[in-house]
Amino acid sequence: MGLLVFVALLPVTSVQAQQTGLNRQGLEKEKKQNLEKMNQIRTILKQTSSEKQAGLGQLKALDQQIQTQSQQIGLLNKDLQLTESEITELRQASTTLTKDLNKLRSEYGSMVYAADKRRQQVNPLGFLFAADNFNQLVARYRYLRQYSDARQSQVRQMNNVKTMLQGKQHATQRKRQEQKNTIGAKVSETKSLETLKTAKNQVVKELSQKESELKTEMAESRRAVEQLEAMIKRLVLREARERAEREARERTERNRIARLEVARKAAERKRAADAIAAAEKAGEKPAPADVAKVERPAERDADPPEPAPKKLDDRRNNNLNDEEAALASSFTSSRAHLPWPVTRGFISDHFGRKPHPVLRGIFVENQGVDIQTNAGEGVRTVYDGIVQDVANMPGMNNVVAIQHGDYFTVYAKLRSVSVRVGQRVKARESIGTVATDKNGVSEIQFQIWKEFTKLNPESWLTPR
Repeated sequence: MGLLVFVALLPVTSVQAQQTGLNRQGLEKEKKQNLEKMNQIRTILKQTSSEKQAGLGQLKALDQQIQTQSQQIGLLNKDLQLTESEITELRQASTTLTKDLNKLRSEYGSMVYAADKRRQQVNPLGFLFAADNFNQLVARYRYLRQYSDARQSQVRQMNNVKTMLQGKQHATQRKRQEQKNTIGAKVSETKSLETLKTAKNQVVKELSQKESELKTEMAESRRAVEQLEAMIKRLVLREARERAEREARERTERNRIARLEVARKAAERKRAADAIAAAEKAGEKPAPADVAKVERPAERDADPPEPAPKKLDDRRNNNLNDEEAALASSFTSSRAHLPWPVTRGFISDHFGRKPHPVLRGIFVENQGVDIQTNAGEGVRTVYDGIVQDVANMPGMNNVVAIQHGDYFTVYAKLRSVSVRVGQRVKARESIGTVATDKNGVSEIQFQIWKEFTKLNPESWLTPR
């Protein structure tokens, strides 16, 4: 019975441990990723904080640091809950193993007592040699051997259960120590969070005293955004016009070739008709091939109807050639898997309309995302494409626009550019370096357009 109970217990304990292991593995991975993000933001924040005056870039970095710090505390809380669950499972397993060990010991004691009692009553050798025949002797020997093996097996089971029980007890002690360490880390992170919130409040206080300066900066930023948007729309319209003109030229060429084919077939029919007339005049039978050409309905060779030209403002992309259509389809399938335009960094301002971080009652709109990174960080393209424009404009520094079929990616606020218009680029290919503003903020503006529609880049980039 002891053996059966012990074996039945193992699968349940194994499944629980396996599930706990999977939860632990996912949590540790999430903690590691969030810690790496915290370290990146901390490094970038240190650069912007080194400037004498507080700025919006520093405030955005503090906001992101507070967010990741809060996430880390939340993960530590999950860690504590999971550790407590693991300790509970270990306790349950230890209790069950203790019960099994006691039962095995009881059964083993009963076996030893029974064996000793039989030994007092019957000598094993006398029991063997008292057999009536050889077959009975063999059967009695096997009985004694099996009984001895059963006792040895019982001893092995007890030793195995002891080993497992000691392992569970040691594991429980380790988990208790890990729990203490996690509590200490949570206390430390909570203190850091409070420090960050204090720093943020100080920056907000300093910025609130510069309301007129902030409004001036916001007006300049809005003008820069409008100029960038106008540039992109001109670029999209130009590409749409060029594709429409290309389609018109190709349609004209197809019609010209079709008309030449109609004229050729008409000439063939005329030659066949002349040959038939000459044969009949000479009293000869016309050639079957000439007869077939003459009898072919002329309607088949008529000019094909010319399709109506597309309007230039038609935003349905029906003029892509095969290469452009394949690139656009491939870009579409890469949603949520595009590499970031910078290797290190974090999104400091998200896509869409939102309240100004300092000025009350004022809203700002981001047509892409702002990504803060390290000073001098390299900027790279997120997908294969063709550089369609390289420009410089106030408030945006250098701007690079790259076409991917009917998609466009835009990289603004670059200090330097290493590509030229018309150049074909590959994914992750360097296109320049990020610029650093007067407040020490190194930040790029990244946008994705599908013709005239602005898209949220965060849903296209690989999650970090």
